[in-house]
Amino acid sequence: MANEQHLLSTEIVNRGIESSGPNAGSLTFSVRVRRRLPDFLNSVNLKYVKLGYHYLINHAIYLATVPVLVLVFSAEVGSLSREELWRKLWEDARYDLATVLSFFALFVFTLSVYFMSRPRSIYLIDFSCFRPSDEFKVSKEEFIELARKSGKFDEGSLEFQKRILQSAGIGDETYIPKSVIASADNCATMKEGRAEASAVMFGALDELFEKTRIRPKDVGVLVVNCSIFNPTPSLSAMIINHYKMRGNILSYNLGGMGCSAGIIAIDLARDMLQSNPNNYAVVVSTEVVGYNWYQGRDRSMLIPNCFFRMGCSAVILSNRRRDYHRAKYRLEHVVRTHKGADDRSFRCVYQEEDEQGFKGLKVSKDLMEIGGEALKTNITTLGPLVLPFSEQLLFFATLVWRQFFSSGSGVMNPKKPYIPDYKQAFEHFCVHAASKGVLNELQRNLELSESNMEASRMTLHRFGNTSSSSIWYELAYLETKDRVKSGDRIWQLAFGSGFKCNSLVWRSMRRNRKPARSPWLDCIDRYPVQF
Repeated sequence: MANEQHLLSTEIVNRGIESSGPNAGSLTFSVRVRRRLPDFLNSVNLKYVKLGYHYLINHAIYLATVPVLVLVFSAEVGSLSREELWRKLWEDARYDLATVLSFFALFVFTLSVYFMSRPRSIYLIDFSCFRPSDEFKVSKEEFIELARKSGKFDEGSLEFQKRILQSAGIGDETYIPKSVIASADNCATMKEGRAEASAVMFGALDELFEKTRIRPKDVGVLVVNCSIFNPTPSLSAMIINHYKMRGNILSYNLGGMGCSAGIIAIDLARDMLQSNPNNYAVVVSTEVVGYNWYQGRDRSMLIPNCFFRMGCSAVILSNRRRDYHRAKYRLEHVVRTHKGADDRSFRCVYQEEDEQGFKGLKVSKDLMEIGGEALKTNITTLGPLVLPFSEQLLFFATLVWRQFFSSGSGVMNPKKPYIPDYKQAFEHFCVHAASKGVLNELQRNLELSESNMEASRMTLHRFGNTSSSSIWYELAYLETKDRVKSGDRIWQLAFGSGFKCNSLVWRSMRRNRKPARSPWLDCIDRYPVQF
């Protein structure tokens, strides 16, 4: 138990004035103990750093040989005057034409192989985030009142959800399908699921096609991710049918992959674009909240009810060189981490039925600890790809020092490794808006400022946890605030069941001014807010 105390945090909670009993009229308090993310930067494993450097080592032969060849060529050419150089070239071409032609052919062949094997640049043309109509807007008080009127929850379950909502960091303007809690009947049906999926997906896609002026028939790759709701025909088939897309479209439907599936979908779309030139790819990320609404009494399964809200994002990618000038961002890196081989990680977010037979997502009490391990692996792999050389050198040196001298006397062994400053690698951070507690721990571990975390916190407050689409609501917040300038680097970090942690790195191609269409337009002046 002593070894786990550093993973716990305590909080004094004001429970108000006691209404009855021997302490009636007195102010009462309780102590809440929570698990928190481990200091994953202070327990970095060297093997994860190797994964990041593996990308660089693959190109080490070019980094080593090109400077040598340049020096040799420069030394040879530098020893000749301009007249001697031209005379030598002319004589070689005159008396040894076969050698010159062979050299030229080899040069052209090498250049062709290089450009043909070079990965295509992937551009983000634009994206959109769906904003439901006001009839779906529910405050925290309305949420509890509707849940009480539905008759699906006992008083203990209602009180538990109320306490969670008060500390969740969620505001009073989030969106939820009211039918799932306002009706005494079971509304988690295929019909209701399809209705919600159609509303959010088609709403986001209509806006995307209108903003980009790209026709649905021009899209060659379609990737849809939704973790919970996976009907037959698939969600991707619903989109193809609705927009009458072309018959040879490459469509994919990702299910059961949690809140980080949006990044996995981008990675899949990138791979498809690499092998299919001159194409567009559309990625749709959503979660159908109502289909997995839990109405039982298991508190570990009631937690998702309090956090997850309606939302959807649609992104259009291109590998066409002609889109260079119209693109908003260029994809720099994708780093994916999967901890599913570990049993605890595999079951930390698990869909099942409770004792009453009600279906829901069961959230393990070890979620924070397991998430910390996945985050540690992911950011350690990402570091060598994005950090400045000075940060990499200090980080790697102290890490190796700890690795080889940890068993010594401890006199020369530092207490903890050098923590890289990721603020030097990125101008903007879009961290999955899972909950207030998770964002607090991430900010502490990565030593980020309030400004760095603003987009994530405000998205959680305004829209709640919209699962895999939350990182796009955060980027929309930054754009609507007119903060994204040309050359800025954006880090999108998401994590979810499995357990997975994934990162996207984008570079802004131009200054992205306040957009004409955004889910934040009517409320951006009120943000940031304190909560």
